[in-house]
Amino acid sequence: MRIEYLADHPQHALTLARWHHREWGALMPDWTRGDAERELVGHATRRDIPTTLVLLGDDQAPVGSVSVLDEDASQFRDLSPWLASLYVAPTARGRGLGARLVRAALDLARNHGVPRLYLFTPDRASFYERLGWTVLGSRMLAGRAVTLMAVDLAPPPADDPRFARA
Repeated sequence: MRIEYLADHPQHALTLARWHHREWGALMPDWTRGDAERELVGHATRRDIPTTLVLLGDDQAPVGSVSVLDEDASQFRDLSPWLASLYVAPTARGRGLGARLVRAALDLARNHGVPRLYLFTPDRASFYERLGWTVLGSRMLAGRAVTLMAVDLAPPPADDPRFARA
């Protein structure tokens, strides 16, 4: 399995949009499946923020994804940027793929000079804490409590070629 930019595999944007809307649509009632599709089709042209990374299986089919966004939920406009839409297909869960996607998103954000990344989660705070995220508190989203979290990103080493800026 490998993680690549959705920009290199735009044919998967609609599949990811279906997954994302099914998973999180209830948290953002004004966010339609069409909105999810438009956002991901837009990400399928980008390698900078906002963008989406896709985890591909050996058969080139999508297995998961993660996004780095300027804004995730309009209620949280005071914070930016965001790790969002971490998703692993149910048949592939429990193998560390979510953690692998998070690390790839952190690398992407770090490469773009992001000093701090935020996320919110209704029910996975302990997963993110194990990956080094800090709980900032709780907020309400669509009548549901979500945990707001952050991670500070150290700048990449100047001599690390993986982080050479174009």
